[in-house]
Amino acid sequence: MGGMLAYSLTFVEGFVIVCAMRKLRIAIVGIGHLGSRHLKVLNELPEEAEIVAICDLKEDSARSIAQQYNVPFIKDYKQLAGKIDCVSLCVPTTFHFEAAQFFLAAGIHTFIEKPMTSTLKEAQELNQIVAGKEIKLQIGHVERFNSAFLSVERFLHTPLFIECHRLNLFPNRSLDIGVVMDLMIHDIDIILGLVKSPIKNIEAIGAPILTRLEDIANARITFQNGCVCNLTASRVSDEVVRKIRIFQPDTYISLDYVKQEAFVYRKHDNQISKHALPIEKEEPLKQELKHFLECIRENKTPIVSGKEGQEALAVALEIVEKIKNNLDQRLMTKDQRPKTND
Repeated sequence: MGGMLAYSLTFVEGFVIVCAMRKLRIAIVGIGHLGSRHLKVLNELPEEAEIVAICDLKEDSARSIAQQYNVPFIKDYKQLAGKIDCVSLCVPTTFHFEAAQFFLAAGIHTFIEKPMTSTLKEAQELNQIVAGKEIKLQIGHVERFNSAFLSVERFLHTPLFIECHRLNLFPNRSLDIGVVMDLMIHDIDIILGLVKSPIKNIEAIGAPILTRLEDIANARITFQNGCVCNLTASRVSDEVVRKIRIFQPDTYISLDYVKQEAFVYRKHDNQISKHALPIEKEEPLKQELKHFLECIRENKTPIVSGKEGQEALAVALEIVEKIKNNLDQRLMTKDQRPKTND
């Protein structure tokens, strides 16, 4: 594939080494809330990526954004074939599979915002397309690139209990999916990466509040190695909370994704010591997209590849199904209650 060359300077023992770095041609498909953020970040990486075009069905607003960033606009993403090295897909979840299938079949490296697809079968088909090929498929589980999470990884060894809270104001977007696929799936991806054990059992409850899908949910996941994870997600909260607490033998780790803060509590001689971890705060989305571009240039497997995306999706879909079944049973029980005459 093509692409311009950019140059970086490295200083080694008084010498200046000039390194040529292939500038990757990228397009952003879907310029809504997330797509606009992707555009802003990629625009800040001119040495690594050339934004060839943005694409969206909402032509008026997309043309305005294209003019603001001085990039071309196209309405049909199929016109991008042969013109780009990679693509960032920020379209609604229901269109993930169709768009990703087109680009991957054309040999174009593809970044898909979470969740990977609407169904497990679709995720499996996308992974089959890239199997055995050097086409990169990365899924947008951005918390993997949060500086606070990266700072605690070296302290993690034997998680016994994990508690996750992810609360948000009502978004008025991503309403084609419920809160499990919209928010909780971030924490599902994180705990699957931490625990590394098959799942033994999943319990889940939830309820629709402002939409027809679940807007608040709680899941309890028990792993075969004994670790238990409790996850709560809400998109009808009056505050934004993104926290995870990890309990291990003699260690308790508390992490705040929003503030990018992390603390480690340890037991020493029957006393608890608290240490704040030094964190160099960086924008997680920028680190995530830089990783995607780096994996393409250096032919590396993304940290969150299609495999990890599919695994998180499978658990999320099971949680959604259990919530639906529990809700149906509760409503059925309510309907069967004997009516009384006032």
